Amino acid sequence: MFDYTLEATEGAARRGHFLTPHGVVPTPTFMPVGTQATVKSLTPEEVAGVGARMVLANTYHLYLRPGHELVRELGGLHDFMRWDGPILTDSGGFQVFSLASIRNIDDDGVTFQSHLDGSSHRFTPESVMEIQRALGADVIMAFDECPPGGADRRTAEEANRRTLDWLERCLRRFRELEAESPVPEQALFPVLQGNVYDDLRLDMARAVRAMDDWPGYGIGGLSVGEAKEDMWRTLEVLHEEIPAGRPRYLMGVGYPDDLLEAIARGCDLFDCVAPTRNARHGTAWTAEEGQVNLKAARFRADRRPIDPGCDCMACRRYDRAYLRHLVVAGEWLAIRLLSIHNLRFLLRLTEEAARRIGEGTFASWSAEWLERYRAARGADRQDNHNGEGR
Repeated sequence: MFDYTLEATEGAARRGHFLTPHGVVPTPTFMPVGTQATVKSLTPEEVAGVGARMVLANTYHLYLRPGHELVRELGGLHDFMRWDGPILTDSGGFQVFSLASIRNIDDDGVTFQSHLDGSSHRFTPESVMEIQRALGADVIMAFDECPPGGADRRTAEEANRRTLDWLERCLRRFRELEAESPVPEQALFPVLQGNVYDDLRLDMARAVRAMDDWPGYGIGGLSVGEAKEDMWRTLEVLHEEIPAGRPRYLMGVGYPDDLLEAIARGCDLFDCVAPTRNARHGTAWTAEEGQVNLKAARFRADRRPIDPGCDCMACRRYDRAYLRHLVVAGEWLAIRLLSIHNLRFLLRLTEEAARRIGEGTFASWSAEWLERYRAARGADRQDNHNGEGR
């Protein structure tokens, strides 16, 4: 279980499939984010309908509400949220560390206040393994320290040291829990940190590889405010250091152009809240026009679908004029339809990337796609400037 098969490569870009207890995940692919055991506004059937094969849920939020022990009693996340496919849970570390004003970090773990009621809680590497064991996801993430974008070298070094210490403790407790009961069958991924310091990234990757034969690797600490050029360089630095026969999960990245850039640098799995968050703000992705703001007046009588090349339900059945009306009126249907479209847009993009890698045409196709998409950004900026246009 948890085998990864590499089917084709073109440069650093990879096409493969990842075997899990709840099904096979073709890569590269995007994982919709179901933070609180739900992809916002959509049913599991709708999420599957856009082509999603694996979803992400969040340890921090589910620990606070409804509680991991209750989820365990109710059969684990798969039964709880009625999702039959693979699930990945993140460790909650990013959420905890983002609460800078209401948390305290030490070498043993992190004490933090709930954003819900201010109550005090503590995460340690061991407790995070226990929580994720109770939740029952297929892939679980080690507890790590994610330094902020722009962190100085000393801060990044300290985060690396702590992340490696915590990884050893995560692995020890993970093995103990497996020995106590083989169910659920889970894979533990480490998280590679190091900010944008090449030598720290290399040191971390080599130390993590020496620790165990991991079933996959998470790449953390990117898309947190650093320059894009630094993110791409970091992925290039890591490419040769991560075993080719293991999936690479780039955490928190999910804009269309970023996906193609990261696929070109060897990444396989992605997640981000951007598709559903953008939908809540009335914006949608298109291949020819970039990101469009459907509040704009130019869509008031536009009978075209969001994206003529898209096969999602929103594009097959509804036009921009109607969707603009729903967005401006604040109707929930707008959020649902735009979420369906944005998720399908990303999944179609990764499906096409996989096909192109298999054909050996990924580099030329992605270069043309990115040029066209980025050239269209000016229209989106003008839409945002115009607002609703009423």
